[in-house]
Amino acid sequence: MKKIILGIVVLLTVVVGLYSFKPMQSRPMNGEKAPNLIFTNPEGKVMALSELKGKIVMIDFWASWCGPCRRANPFVVDMYKKYHNKKFNGGNGFEIYSVSLDKDMNAWKAAIEKDGLTWPYHVSDLKGWGSEAGRMYGIESIPQCYLIDGEGTIIGAGMRPENVAEELNRRLK
Repeated sequence: MKKIILGIVVLLTVVVGLYSFKPMQSRPMNGEKAPNLIFTNPEGKVMALSELKGKIVMIDFWASWCGPCRRANPFVVDMYKKYHNKKFNGGNGFEIYSVSLDKDMNAWKAAIEKDGLTWPYHVSDLKGWGSEAGRMYGIESIPQCYLIDGEGTIIGAGMRPENVAEELNRRLK
């Protein structure tokens, strides 16, 4: 009897797991429209990627627990300061839409503060690697960035932060 019950439990676990599994979407590529992201910031305010239309936007996938992400943050901060008010072919101004793959709200907020990430667009669903935004963009490693032009078209897919500055320099007016 115990074996039958155990078998039923295992079968139900597999069925529930398959039902709730959300497969990773294919990674959006250059030339495609960027999937819109709508998530909340640490204060609970809803922030949509589409609000930034007209600007060049870097979607920055990162996390407080990610060593390479944290080491890249000073470079990202400098890039934001340098390009924020510049004019580009394809957009006026540069903004960063940071998507955290954190699960811990306090760690996420502390990293934003400690690393001096002063831009206003910080979002997360606090699902870690189960992040809906990460799934939509096919994120399998971080740090990883997408660069979007003012019309919402991807102009840099799956980039490292240091490569974003090269592309921004090419697009300066």
